[in-house]
Amino acid sequence: MRPGPRFRSALAFAARLHEKQHRKGTGTTYVGHLIGVAALVIEDGGSEDEAIAALLHDAIEDQGGEWVRREIRRRFGPRVARIVEACTDTDQIPKPPWRPRKEEYLHHLQSAPKSVLRVSLADKLHNARAILADYRRLGDRLWRRFKGKRAGTLWYYRELARLFARRKPGPMAEELARTVRELERLARRG
Repeated sequence: MRPGPRFRSALAFAARLHEKQHRKGTGTTYVGHLIGVAALVIEDGGSEDEAIAALLHDAIEDQGGEWVRREIRRRFGPRVARIVEACTDTDQIPKPPWRPRKEEYLHHLQSAPKSVLRVSLADKLHNARAILADYRRLGDRLWRRFKGKRAGTLWYYRELARLFARRKPGPMAEELARTVRELERLARRG
């Protein structure tokens, strides 16, 4: 995939939408996560639409709901909008309870198209890498950041790893499984 004008426009749009957002419990700008997810999609052979969706995968959920959904469709087309919508676990405010929302998202992924699986897997792998790195630095204090706390967060990532190993096998799914196993190993010791 060669990044064209649409990709550059999506990067600028994502940077504007998320400019004040940071990763949970850190001072790290959220845009770094979006770029990391897009890089994983590109490295996995993703299309430009998938890479654009990777940049925008949290825009509906975190930055404006329906207005952002319409703007993504207008600027980047229905395929990108469908991928982003499918990667959104909710646009309700306040968000529904954590565990049922995550269970519903896992169920949704059981029949999601390959393009959605690619973007979602890249997002979850990038998140798992960050969680593992932060756990190595912070230990059990890390779990305070997450609504699912330690047990819920580990359950969710374990289920994601199983699902992606089955639905989207390959290097990203293998790395997600390794990362989750390492996080669980360290958490048992901690």
